[in-house]
Amino acid sequence: MGEPEKKEGEENAGGFYAKAILEPIYRQAQEQLLAPVNAVNKAHLIMLAEQGLIGEEEAQAIAKALLGLDLAKLATSRYTGRFEDLFFEVEHELTKAAGEAAGSLHLARSRNDMGIAVYRIALREKLLRTLDAGLELRSRLIEFAEKHVDTLMLGYTHTQQAQPTTMAHYALAVSDSLARDFCRLKAAYANCNRSSMGAAALTGSGFAIDRLRTAELLGFGEVIENTYDAVSGADYVGEAATATSLAAVNLGRFAQELLLWCTQEFAAIRVADPFVQISSIMPQKRNPVSIEHARSLLSSCAGDAATVLTMIHNTPFGDIVDTEDDLQPYAWRCLRTLETVYRLLAGIIATLEVNADALRSRAEASFAATTELADTLVRREGLAFRVSHSIVSRLIRDADAEGLAVRELTPERLNAAAEAVLGRPLRLTADELAEALDPGHFVSVRQLRGGPSPKEVERALRGQWERLDGERTRLDRERELQKSRAAELDEILVAWLRPRG
Repeated sequence: MGEPEKKEGEENAGGFYAKAILEPIYRQAQEQLLAPVNAVNKAHLIMLAEQGLIGEEEAQAIAKALLGLDLAKLATSRYTGRFEDLFFEVEHELTKAAGEAAGSLHLARSRNDMGIAVYRIALREKLLRTLDAGLELRSRLIEFAEKHVDTLMLGYTHTQQAQPTTMAHYALAVSDSLARDFCRLKAAYANCNRSSMGAAALTGSGFAIDRLRTAELLGFGEVIENTYDAVSGADYVGEAATATSLAAVNLGRFAQELLLWCTQEFAAIRVADPFVQISSIMPQKRNPVSIEHARSLLSSCAGDAATVLTMIHNTPFGDIVDTEDDLQPYAWRCLRTLETVYRLLAGIIATLEVNADALRSRAEASFAATTELADTLVRREGLAFRVSHSIVSRLIRDADAEGLAVRELTPERLNAAAEAVLGRPLRLTADELAEALDPGHFVSVRQLRGGPSPKEVERALRGQWERLDGERTRLDRERELQKSRAAELDEILVAWLRPRG
């Protein structure tokens, strides 16, 4: 019998599928997955040999083939359609080098558990880089805060002047937000850093493999216990996308604030020359486009992360293409974008100039410290807070109606408001009134944990540095573990091939 006759258009349709789907997947595997595939092959071989599931000669032949694999050639080879994907091309190269023995490498293994392990290795490396960049930005923010412990400024609620605070207090708030993002990304890393190897297609294997040993060799923190879950669960990538999306949203709010502060009307900060762009027609322009890029990139980051979750949504709980080659690049890209923006903003913050005089003057000219005046009436006059609040509200309303500045408030005007609300005057002196309306005094008396007083901010700074240093140490330790595991794979295989005396 001859080959089955192809239907009209079938050959062209197959060619389009290869060009539109398989070739891009092949190229992204060359760029992102070749090293993880090689690592999984080495670890699986070592485990099989240690378990006595393949003979010494076979193991040595495969080890020699793995060590001799031309990764540079594979990374730059052109997609021809001869192999469905890079996995089969690697297998072909190993078979050419090791002969029939290479077939034993696939013992007790499936494309399913191997593919998930490869994706997890690639994703965890990107998470590590993003975590590292996040620590860099936090470090720059804490350094920035150290310079501005006494830089008085207005805090805003509902976009309106609210209460006096300091630039350090604000910067540490942003840093604390980044720390929570770091914790979520770190949790995503921990759940990603689990091995699927040994699950095979979905039920594991009848051979006495050692799943824990393979996980150890690949630098995974633990195994995914249930073999069905190992090849079916996609929440590891969904969690990474969710944590990345929230980090992008949080950081985008900070970027928006920075852009507002750059305006001439606000005049709070000046972005350094390397991060601005001049106008082609308006000589006076210093456009803070670096922050604009940060804001737009963070939006794209959140969009790519949302795509990850959308692609997982309503897919079957099992091994399925939807959660693999088409989806993974969106997760990689959102992490790469977040890492890029972290490093960009770190550079911007490190070189940022603050107009401390303008910020102080604005705070001193505002009515933002009047909360402290209400508090002072509670302490000095023994009034209920709602009563003191009503008196101060009346004072400000009357001053606003007359167009008075905060410096023009006097004990007489305060007593007039008190008479209207309370029916009697108060005992507050002119000096006491001036102190209560002083933004510097407002800040200095707010010494509760987390407040803006210099003493409390200094304590918070020490705590943030301590936590940051601890996180840096743990992150560096994890990086070193991954490097040492990768080196160990080659060391074991090389040792097998040494002549024995």
